[in-house]
Amino acid sequence: MPSPIERWLPRLFKLGLLLLLGLGAWQCRDGWPVSANLMELVPQARADATRQLAEARVQEPLSRQLIALVAAPAGGDSAAAARQLAQRWQLSGLFATVQVDIGIDLADLRARLLANRLALLPAAQRRQLLADPAAYAQRRARELVDPFSSSGVVPVDQDLLGLARLAEQALRPGGAVRYDLDSGTLLAEHDGRAWVLVRATTRDDAFDSAAPARIAAQIASDRPALAAIGADLLVAGGPLYAAAGRSQAVAESGWIGGLAMAGIVLVLLLALRRWRALLALAPVAVGLLAGTVACVAVFGSIHVLTLVIGASLIGVAVDFPLHWLGKSYGMPDWRAWPALRRVLPGLTISLAASLVGYVALAFTPFPALTQTAVFSAAGLLAAYACTVCQLPAWMARFHPRPWPPLLRCAEAALRARERLADRRLALGIGGLLLAAITVGGIGRLNVQDDLRQWLSLPAPLLQQARQIGEITGITPTSQFFLVRAPDADELLRRQARVSQALDTLVAAGTLQTYDALSQRVTPQADQRDLAAALGDLATRPAAWRALTDIGVPFDALRRELLALAALPAVTIDAAVQGQAGERWRGLWLGQHDGEAAGMITLQGLRDPAALAAIAQTAPGVTLVDRSGELNRMFTATRIEAAELKLLSYIVAAALLCLTLGRAAAWRILAVPLAATACSLAALGYLGQPLTLFSLFGLLLVSAIGVDYAIFMYERIAGAAASLVGIVLGALTTLLSFGLLAASHTPAIANFGMAVALGVGFSLLWAPWIRPPRQA
Repeated sequence: MPSPIERWLPRLFKLGLLLLLGLGAWQCRDGWPVSANLMELVPQARADATRQLAEARVQEPLSRQLIALVAAPAGGDSAAAARQLAQRWQLSGLFATVQVDIGIDLADLRARLLANRLALLPAAQRRQLLADPAAYAQRRARELVDPFSSSGVVPVDQDLLGLARLAEQALRPGGAVRYDLDSGTLLAEHDGRAWVLVRATTRDDAFDSAAPARIAAQIASDRPALAAIGADLLVAGGPLYAAAGRSQAVAESGWIGGLAMAGIVLVLLLALRRWRALLALAPVAVGLLAGTVACVAVFGSIHVLTLVIGASLIGVAVDFPLHWLGKSYGMPDWRAWPALRRVLPGLTISLAASLVGYVALAFTPFPALTQTAVFSAAGLLAAYACTVCQLPAWMARFHPRPWPPLLRCAEAALRARERLADRRLALGIGGLLLAAITVGGIGRLNVQDDLRQWLSLPAPLLQQARQIGEITGITPTSQFFLVRAPDADELLRRQARVSQALDTLVAAGTLQTYDALSQRVTPQADQRDLAAALGDLATRPAAWRALTDIGVPFDALRRELLALAALPAVTIDAAVQGQAGERWRGLWLGQHDGEAAGMITLQGLRDPAALAAIAQTAPGVTLVDRSGELNRMFTATRIEAAELKLLSYIVAAALLCLTLGRAAAWRILAVPLAATACSLAALGYLGQPLTLFSLFGLLLVSAIGVDYAIFMYERIAGAAASLVGIVLGALTTLLSFGLLAASHTPAIANFGMAVALGVGFSLLWAPWIRPPRQA
């Protein structure tokens, strides 16, 4: 008859489960708290407010902007097709802004060009005006006699010296995109077709809402609508990447969890041959629920990658009831509560050893590992609680029917191990050969970590992004320069020095183009110096003889020179206003902590290594290379995770010494250590890289290896029954974690393969443990 404690435990568990369900429902009050934002899983660099603002500016287009190119058949009206797409997007209600018609205000542009002539004058022409005005006049005279080279937005009679025309040229965007006066759109010519640019901004952040899925569905419906009129559509942007990542993660978690569950059901029915054995899946459901609720409570949401990996927790959470139920193979009178009392010490030690590893991992600075550790630790605790507190009450009258062939196979395997153990010489030679093979495999390991391993975008999306880059000539990069200076003028001078170094990369083909504030405006002191020099040139008619020789009155030239000399200096704030300054507006960060700050963004970078030296060209220049920083953090975190895991081994050894004795500790720990070494060697021979995620998988293997070793060491109900228990546990773990190896995301596939190999080797080495009395 159950004791009072055994009667109260199920009641307490039901109360706790009710509270957990209530908390989970409250967390979903505003929708599913699932995130697809990859940046939530990577460490955030310790940065001041200025750098955080700069990174947010660079990140914003990725998370909220869509870029589309629309092209009608050769000779067709691409602008009309683009306007049809824009209308469909506006009617969908998914976008805050949709822009296809630029609608340039020529009067405003003309006024800004006239007012900003000195601020926008390129450095080469400014130097020529100051050093050799006669040569400048000769070049301008040649332009004036050629009507095609002197035309511009500002009429010639208002721009005799051509400074406004030079300013207009400086405003033109890089790449192949140009403004088409006839259609009023931005277009690019490619392979004889005109591609019209459509830009849209989403209402919500692409990674923090359900909008990406609706946006992807909208674009899927737009394609046939445009195809009906013969137009092609290319689209790229963060919302589409978020939708693809979310749908893939949900699909993978669904089929991985479904197949794992189906396989585990089959294992339970074959091993125990009772339908009630399926109640062993209850700890799995409780564990997944607890892991999800814990992640949302700690981090505010749960990432889709954590869900995919979390689906594999099924195979570990079911180990607790399987070890308990597996004792029926050695206990003919198996009953729920008495059997639990016999295996409870082993289950508890196993749980503690596993939690030590997860707790250690939770202290790494990498949110991806921290979130997975929290999920797994909470899930295992809940699965243990369900197994210990509730499952025996549900199975109080359960009588399993062990499958005799499974027991006979376990006994045969143990007899074969005993015969091999008696052949000391062969065993020693085999051990040396295995050690040599293991060392050779570890030597072939390739350590590799890259943020791109976390992504698995569909090929059509990547192809469209590449096509858009080829057509427009614009390929944004994640690297940029953050420039700071005591004042705005010094900021522009420092940016100009960086720009000179970048020009060498552009000339060498290493960099496509770049955007800098120094392209848009020159320092106010330089503007005033130029204005004073032009005022002085108004008194020197000989300098302008080339223009007067072609009929330009010197009085008109003098009036323009005096008008230029009277222009007020243009500030950065004024220069980035209006349509003319839109390209550079986001680069100006303003004044922060007594310093002026601005960015230089890059396009089409082919060799990031070339940027490090450029950052040294001027003081206050910082190269922000987030992807490079993350890859370096991967390496540091991998080392730190290994150190923490080593510490967890020490703690686990102390725990085992206190509970099972010193003789047991080294025997038990030998299993996960051997399994980890063999797994590393297998990864090397298979050509799989050692990544942060495969290392995390091997850390999980250590917990599983300790689990198997403890039960083989204790041998409750006999060695054969214990082996059956760990075989059943290994099968369920392989069914869940092994399926991750088929994931389309490289990091997850690498993780799944590492765990599958480790579980296989743990199952291979655990039966070699002998209790001290048999040593």
